[in-house]
This record gives sequence, C-alpha cells and structure tokens, in this order.
Amino acid sequence: MALARFLLVLVLGVTLLFSSSGYVDMFGSDHKPGSYGLALHLAQEAALPGCDQLDFESDLRWIWRLISYRADAAEVGVSYGMVGNNLPDPAKVTQLLKDNGITMVRIYDADSTVLTSLANTGIKVSVMMPNENIAAAAASPSNALQWVQKNVQAYTATQINGVAVGNEVFDSRPDLNRQLVPAMINVQAALAKLGLADSVKVSTPVAFSALKDPTFPPSAGRFKDEIAQSVMKPMLDFLQQTGSYLTMNIYPFLAYANQQPGTILLNYALGNSNPGVRDSNTGLMYYNLLDAQLDATHFAMEALGQSAVSAMKASGKYAGVRVYITESGWPSRGQVHHGSLRRLLDAGDGSDAASIPNAQAYNNNLIKRVLSGNTGTPYNPNANMDVYIFALFNENNKSTDPNDTENNFGLFYPTMQKVYEFSFQGPPAASWCVANAAVGDARLQAALDFACGNGADCSAIQPGGTCFQPNTKVAHASYAVNSYYQNKGRAAGTCDFNGAASVVFQEPTDTCWSWCVANAAVGDARLQAALDFACDSGADCSAIQPGAACFQPDTKVAHASYAFNSYYQRNKRANGMCDFNGAGSVVYEPQKIGNCVLPPPNA
Repeated sequence: MALARFLLVLVLGVTLLFSSSGYVDMFGSDHKPGSYGLALHLAQEAALPGCDQLDFESDLRWIWRLISYRADAAEVGVSYGMVGNNLPDPAKVTQLLKDNGITMVRIYDADSTVLTSLANTGIKVSVMMPNENIAAAAASPSNALQWVQKNVQAYTATQINGVAVGNEVFDSRPDLNRQLVPAMINVQAALAKLGLADSVKVSTPVAFSALKDPTFPPSAGRFKDEIAQSVMKPMLDFLQQTGSYLTMNIYPFLAYANQQPGTILLNYALGNSNPGVRDSNTGLMYYNLLDAQLDATHFAMEALGQSAVSAMKASGKYAGVRVYITESGWPSRGQVHHGSLRRLLDAGDGSDAASIPNAQAYNNNLIKRVLSGNTGTPYNPNANMDVYIFALFNENNKSTDPNDTENNFGLFYPTMQKVYEFSFQGPPAASWCVANAAVGDARLQAALDFACGNGADCSAIQPGGTCFQPNTKVAHASYAVNSYYQNKGRAAGTCDFNGAASVVFQEPTDTCWSWCVANAAVGDARLQAALDFACDSGADCSAIQPGAACFQPDTKVAHASYAFNSYYQRNKRANGMCDFNGAGSVVYEPQKIGNCVLPPPNA
C-alpha cells in the first residue's frame, strides 16, 4: 500500500510539473492556474483503499513545494518611487515598463491609479504599508485586515506578490521597532484569512545600516544590539515560518563614497574586474562589494540562529530565510549630503563616485548578473535572490537641492528617456561590425576616418602595427568600424557608416586576433589574486592543474597568463577584460609558454 501510494503521488507530482507554465515559485510567483487543483482532483479520483484524502493532499503540497523550489529563478525589477512633481502618469509608466521588459516592480504605497494601470499586464507588484500605518496594524488585527482588503484583495486583476510592512523602519521610525513584527504578523494573518497568503508574502525592507560596524570581513557581520534579539530574531523566525524572505536595501555606492580614502577600489564597488579582497577569518575571496555586504547579512542571520547556509552545506538542501534586495543602485550625478536614508552620515561627498559611467556600470553589472542566474555569493554559492534596482526615475523632490544624489538614482529621466543604456531582457548576443567591400574604397576610407577620429583604437592598423596586414581598405575599415562599434557598447546605429558596414553575429574569421598575458613585474601576490579572480569568474583553468597539459612551467606568471587569456577570450576580448588591475596586458602575436600555446579565439 505504501509503495502504491508513493507511486501515485510521484505520478501526480509529474502532473504538477508539466501542467505548470513558465516557472513556479514557492514564494508566490506565477504558476498555471489550476495545475495544483488538477493533480488534487486526480488524486481524489484515484484514491487507494485505506488512504485518507488528506494524506494525499499533504503529500501533494510537499511535492508542490519541492518542485516550486527547484524551478525558482531569480528576477530583477525596479523600485518605482513617485517623489517628484514632473513624473509621467501611471498609464505611461506601465507602458514604459512593458516596453523595456521590466517584469517586476515595487511601489512605496498602494496607489490605486498605479495598481489599476498594472492590471492584466503580468507585471509582479509589491505594495507597501506606509510606516504611519504600522502602529495601528500592530495593535489591531481588524485594522490590518481592512488595509489588506482595501489595498491587496481589491485588485484582483493586478499581480500583487508582496506586501512590505514599512520601509527602513529602524532608520526612519525607530519608535516603531517593537511594533514592526506584530504588524507583519497581523498582515500575514489577514492575507491567510482572505486566501492570499500563498501568493502574497510579507516582509519589511531593512537598511544595511541595521548591521553594526565593522561589516568587513563579512564573517564579522552582526545586527545591531538594540534590534538583534528584540526585533530581528522574531522577524527571521516569522519569515521562515511563512516561507518569506528578508528584504535588504544595500548600496555599495554609500560604502564607497563614505570610505576612508584608499580603502575600497572603485572597480570592487562597481562589480568590475578587480584583484579581490580576502576575508581573513574564512579565507573566502570577494570580488565585489555587494557580495561582501550580502554575506555580512548571511553571517548576521546565522548569529541569530538562522544557519541556512551551514545547514545547506551539510545536507545539500536549502533551509532557512533567503535574502532579497529591495533597493540597490548608483546615482548618475550629484553631491552626497548628510541626512537620512541613502545619504551619508560621515565625511565624504561622493562627488567622484556619482557619474553616468559609474551608474551604468554598477546597474548593468547587477542586472546582467541576476538575469544570468549568477546570484550566489562566496559564502552562499546557491543563493537565489530577487533584486529591485533603485530607482525607476530621477525624482526631483527627494531633496530640495537638485544636485543631491538622492534626486539622481533613476534609470530614466521624467521624460521617460534613459539616463544611460541598459537592458532587462538578458545580455545581447555577441556581435561584430564589418566593412562592406561593395561600397568602394572611397566610402570605406570615409568610414575608417570617422571611426578612427571618434574613439576607435586604430593603432594596430598603422604601418608596422600588428594588424596592418593585409594592407587593404576593407581590412583596415573592418578593424576600425568594429573598434568603434564595440567601444560604443554595440548600441543601435553605431555600425551603419552610411551603409559602409553591417552587424554580423558570427565572429569574422579574418579578425585580427589578440591574447592576454600576465605582467611579471607586478609580483606574485598580485598575479595570484588576479589568477584566482579569473579562475573563479569563468576562465577554464583545468589545463594548469597539477599533471595537466599546461601545468609546466609551474610559475605564477605562466599560470596567470593561461588563466587571464582564457578569461579574456571567453569574454569576447571586450575592453577591460585583460586589465586585472594592471596585472595583464593585450598582445597581438600568438603566445607560447614552455610547451603550452595560449588558445586563440574560438579555440
């Protein structure tokens, strides 16, 4: 009987899996309506003698959660603030979200116009109970129920998947600290009473400042004493019991702009290539500041008994509360003032940090990381997190000073024009720009001159240069227009040249090749740090392991050259991929180290 029951539940589990569309999410994301009900109906029809229907339902709920967990996928969305007097109306904003492939948004209230505009779009929405409502919701379950009925249940056509109870309460309203968890409990109870608790999860955004200094090394991460046992521990218990997640607002920008000079490298804060920093307690290497801050949070949770990472490493199964990021971003301009929320509390104006190139680098790095599924951290490599970029718009009323960074975190200007280029629709396919020989030498020369005069690196096609041969107009023009195209981020329209060039999606066979080699002059320590980064970030380092084909010569510079070149080639030889903080450089001749030939492109 037990075997028959097991086989039946297994078959029904497969029914659940294949009747689901897209992916399913144990925390309330999309699943095909009726798939669970279909399997339960089949269970009732096929019930074995002596087996209770409730036993089937219990088993099905277990297998549903198991399948949901395995299919869970991280998503990236935006935080949509409305603290401005020149923002577009919600209907236009909804179309803007759809046009840009943004599938997830959080708002800082439960604005009826916004929620109505988002109806029937498939865009997931997290609403917020404002801080001023927390005391009443904590004191009265009926008050919490009324709020949920009005602001969640009423919008049946809008895909609300989360309720944030307050925002950065510890910073902005510490007088509500003791009431925060009771309010969350009452909101959760209201959702359960209305049958919404499975699809709508309750959390509260916590500022990273809830951790006490120092937060590096990450293993030293702890919540502040005044909230650790009294608020955070019961909150984490609540989140685990309800299958929800801890939501954190984390800004590497603030740490960088407020550092003691020389403490934090800009590339480390932005998530660009860098030598990395080691946690002296765990030996783990960190190659971006966000990972270090996330792991500081993981360690702070573990100190309160939420040992999800340790349990997972011991059992192979994830158990405990996940960390999602409800705000992270980088301003495109402005000065940092003293004050509340994202403003700095100590010295440092951040003026060199707040810029369009830096904002574009940070936000694109984070978006691409989530879309690629690479959301793990050194301490928690299986971490799976949703991320909301702050913010959708530049909001001119965040500060009375228009030059305050607070007003300049937006991806878009209020005109709905992008502040800089980004994409929420996954990394674009690799592409190249090649010259069109059919247009003739005169037009090729004009295109070549324009490219070389407007940012293309044409040094390699000068007489004696590594790509001077073949000395033809089409070969030189192809090199120049492709350099221009790549330097412009392969943006639309940057490979036209009045018809003299076109985009291709397979690397041309006559491309002038290049390799990346290590610079012995920087010393073994820097070479080792850069080698570790390359091997941990996608380079194929199997050939330099003991006994492998390229292990000899067993020197730092030889191994680093192999790893650097693998990383460089795998990243399509893009600009900056052979820097390694000065430890690497590009060469244009085939490289042989001992008996090992560094692989060329496409090898």
